[in-house]
Amino acid sequence: MKISDEDLALLKEPAGNRRPDTQYTSNWETEPRLWELFLWVAVGWVVFDITLIVFSGWRAAVVNFGDNAAYLQAATAIRQWDFHGIDTQHFLGYPYTIVALSTVFHLPLDLTLSLVASAASLVSTFLTARLFGTRVAAFFALTNLGWLQTSFLGGSESLAVALALGGFWSFRRGHPLWAAFFASLATTVRPLMFLALVGIGLALLYQRRYMKFLGALCLGLAIGLLYVWPLAHYFGDPLLTVHSYTSRDYGAVNVRGPHGHLFGWPFHAIIVGTLVYPAPWTNLVLTFSWIALVLAGVCAMFSRDYRRYACANPQEAIFASLFLIAIFCYDYLIWARGNFMRFSIPVMPFVFLALLRWLPKDRRILWFIGTMGAFLAACSAIGIRNVFHFR
Repeated sequence: MKISDEDLALLKEPAGNRRPDTQYTSNWETEPRLWELFLWVAVGWVVFDITLIVFSGWRAAVVNFGDNAAYLQAATAIRQWDFHGIDTQHFLGYPYTIVALSTVFHLPLDLTLSLVASAASLVSTFLTARLFGTRVAAFFALTNLGWLQTSFLGGSESLAVALALGGFWSFRRGHPLWAAFFASLATTVRPLMFLALVGIGLALLYQRRYMKFLGALCLGLAIGLLYVWPLAHYFGDPLLTVHSYTSRDYGAVNVRGPHGHLFGWPFHAIIVGTLVYPAPWTNLVLTFSWIALVLAGVCAMFSRDYRRYACANPQEAIFASLFLIAIFCYDYLIWARGNFMRFSIPVMPFVFLALLRWLPKDRRILWFIGTMGAFLAACSAIGIRNVFHFR
């Protein structure tokens, strides 16, 4: 067979200098397109909802999932602006968003709760693709069962991640005040998103952009004061939702570490909690596999490629580092291991970015992961026993 002059030139050209479309790779190993990424998400959404409808029922699953009942109670209180008799434990940024959109579009609160989470999940996936590439975004969007559940059923994580990533995207585009604005809003949704503000502030100081730092600081303080005012006015404690994490009474269940603090020594609560509170072996395999994945990502963050990325984007690297320390030092025994997959959601784009060279490149694997992950996430939300005992 005769080789054309063009093919001969390509063979002589060093592989690193070839254009991506001239690489001799399988069509399944090319970088995913953005439309394909959202197609995976859409297929997963359909599989998830069909599984819910067959084995449970959508509305019951939404109301009973995670902290949704507490968020709906808070949203009802905000809509009526009557906080008497409610147990305010969770941060209120998510309920405020639910009430705002429910009022504008005249939708029920439970439906709005799910729609906010789903829309924020799509925004988070899009921003992850823009910041880190579509392959990282695919693994982020398709692999974490906790992320799939909070995306399709409702939960504050997707909104917090969308706002934080929006802040990082704004910072990269040269708009630090918008970055501080989005990070401040993310903090009202999930408290650890305060670390995004820390990363942005330290990056501005490192870059000697002192006026921008003062502007970001004032903006963050203004949003914080607006958030705590109703808590101070109606409950007498502006930091009520912060104090609830350490002062809440859980009865006879010793959920805290030996000193009653929210954070302690790394891995202490993960190990001790596993010994004190037995769990099914399937749950242990799943959670410890995820912990091992995150630890592998931490090790990969010492690689040359990730260090180059961290130097170019210190605000994001600072956030990822501090967030990883926080989740490994989380000292509530009953949740440190069991909820680790959910706790790690905001930092997973950085973990997959560090592991990028070792991630599978065949997109057929992502099709399988997206379909099976959605099915397993729905089964986990319903309860595996309920699925197997279904008649």
